[in-house]
Amino acid sequence: MAYNSTIFRQMLQLNSRHDFQRIVNKHNGDYRVRKLTCWDQYIHLMYAQTGNRDSLRDISNGTASVKEKLYHLGAKPAKRSTLSDANNKRPWKIYEDVFFNTLGRVQDIAPKYKLKLPRKLYFMDSSTISLCLSLFPWAEFRQKKGAVKIHTLLQADGSLPTFLTITNGKIHDAKAAKEIPVPKGSFLAIDRAYHDLKQLNGYNNNDIRFVIRMKTNAAYDIVETRIVDKSTGVLADEIILFRNIGTRNKYPHQLRKITYQDQETGKTYIYLTNEFDLDAKTIADIYKARWEIELFFKAIKQNLKIKTFVGTSHNAVLTQIFIAMIAYLLLSYYRFKLKSQFSFQALRRLLQINLFERKALVELIKYGSARPKKQPVNKQLAFI
Repeated sequence: MAYNSTIFRQMLQLNSRHDFQRIVNKHNGDYRVRKLTCWDQYIHLMYAQTGNRDSLRDISNGTASVKEKLYHLGAKPAKRSTLSDANNKRPWKIYEDVFFNTLGRVQDIAPKYKLKLPRKLYFMDSSTISLCLSLFPWAEFRQKKGAVKIHTLLQADGSLPTFLTITNGKIHDAKAAKEIPVPKGSFLAIDRAYHDLKQLNGYNNNDIRFVIRMKTNAAYDIVETRIVDKSTGVLADEIILFRNIGTRNKYPHQLRKITYQDQETGKTYIYLTNEFDLDAKTIADIYKARWEIELFFKAIKQNLKIKTFVGTSHNAVLTQIFIAMIAYLLLSYYRFKLKSQFSFQALRRLLQINLFERKALVELIKYGSARPKKQPVNKQLAFI
């Protein structure tokens, strides 16, 4: 019988220990550390994400129960207080760098998005996580409520987060967008929260084609009216220019205004875009594809530990969020590589059950993905 390491160890092999330690050394993460190295901390918090552990005590007791198997990962059990200190003191930037290091490898095998476009498609949005202001005083949001926002740039290919920035709940989406590097020569689908004309002008100057919902109070002049096929749901396709001097100073170029009625819901939407070559229905499909980022936020909130935290400091919260995102990338990598039919949720649950089993990860995922063939029904009557 072939020897296999644990499922957990096989999952973590995507990031080599050497690469991890190089990042730790860059940030002096193990400087004057005696008991719990950054690698130990990483293993414990990744165990919390993939093993569905809710608290420091839960993590500590769980890793202590598999002490021998933890040894083969190059880690050791940790007391609750020791792990708490590590979460508060080890720089969260370590795990941000590990996230980006992992991202590059997952992007290489990410499947192409179903909508065929001449440019890569990205979505930008944020998700708010409510916190208790008395426990997280740095996460200001409202007078008696705290929150953090995860601002995300998501690529359509594989639904992968290519950039994350985490702020307190007060930071507006349009302000955070200025810190998010959208690749030149791409498509970007965003909602009305990002309706900052100076920022949109910056996208236009960087050869970024955006699609955004139009504000209802915008004053404009129609420069050209295009012929449309109303059977596709497109009601109007117009070239416009902003009328007010102040508005035109912020965005001096022409825009394309598309009025579209969803044939399933009957709702009417008005989009603005600086893309003039694609047909109007494709522009509507680009904005409709923005739903992928909502599904992404739903997946991570339901399956990863980012709604409740095992530490209250700013450093501990960001550490936990970035390790959750690394877990998302690891699961996505094996889904893509093995062409698994599992949903993200189903795969996470399967691995949670088998986390410290000595099985082949490839066989586990492929076996679970395979659908049993239907047995032919023998309709011939049997002689008795």
